[in-house]
Amino acid sequence: MDRKKAAVELLKSFEAKDPKVAERYISATRYVQHNLGAADGRAGFLQLLNMPVPFKVNAVRAFQDGDFVFTHTDYDFFGPKIGFDVLRFEGDQAVEHWDNLTVTPDTLNPSDRSMLDGPTEVRDLDKTLENKKLVGGFVIEVLVNGDYSQISKYFDGNKYIQHNPLIGDGIPSLIAGLSDLAKQGMGIVYTKARLVMGEGNFVLAMSEGRLGPHPTAYYDLFRVENGKIAEHWDVIQAIPPKAEWKNSNGKF
Repeated sequence: MDRKKAAVELLKSFEAKDPKVAERYISATRYVQHNLGAADGRAGFLQLLNMPVPFKVNAVRAFQDGDFVFTHTDYDFFGPKIGFDVLRFEGDQAVEHWDNLTVTPDTLNPSDRSMLDGPTEVRDLDKTLENKKLVGGFVIEVLVNGDYSQISKYFDGNKYIQHNPLIGDGIPSLIAGLSDLAKQGMGIVYTKARLVMGEGNFVLAMSEGRLGPHPTAYYDLFRVENGKIAEHWDVIQAIPPKAEWKNSNGKF
């Protein structure tokens, strides 16, 4: 089975509100849901599918790493949104799901880039493990441990294309943007790397931390070129208080 195709079909099923896709591709007994606004299991997926609101779904990027498929998706439900979805498969069925969603900004970032544009083609499949190791090292050493003295070894000089809506291209813009957020009381803090997945030149890192005082999930997609991080997309979402969760599985 083509798991990428199955994952995209599941996302697209929200447009047609077609339960047959979920019945084909989602386990009836073992689907673990980490979207905290949804109930657990296949039944929780079907509840979302049946919401009385129109959906538009465009999976701009889709990747596979073993049992995991991850997508970078342009949504429109209750307004435009951008999301990352991660599905874990066993055999022909999805048994676990994670995601991060944010409202699509009205404007481009300081380098005139959107949160979705840029390359989509997977290359360098033989370098997948090498690229995952590079990104995993960057997340732990620089983002979690906060050792920005090591940042230069992960980039080719100042060649860094940025799709974060608040920060422009280049390493100086990255450091200045993070500093400005910290001064505003909204410092970006990474406390734990949760999962790193990759296919070829694209690597997705899922991390936990805080944005200012708020518990936060960070999903960062990196494109690697010639052994260095070359491009970055992200979706940042607050983790709601446990009293608001609709399942008990946690964000990660």
